[in-house]
Amino acid sequence: MEILQLISIILEAIIVLIGISIALAKKAALGWGFAVTFGIYVFYDLARYLHWQTDQTILQGLFFVATISAFWAIWSVYKEK
Repeated sequence: MEILQLISIILEAIIVLIGISIALAKKAALGWGFAVTFGIYVFYDLARYLHWQTDQTILQGLFFVATISAFWAIWSVYKEK
């Protein structure tokens, strides 16, 4: 099961890079939304995977920021239509 978690973290990191690429190359702000969201997911998942002693309040706050970022990105796409 650990291999699936590692693969997931790697894929999340790739999504961060693609999001940054979209934001910079295409001047699309939603790229930053994906980059922030999945950047937080990478940190969150690494903290769990590597058993970092991280305050749960911080992790919950970061997860909330990731949710807001994802919501903003998808709302931006929705409003374009």
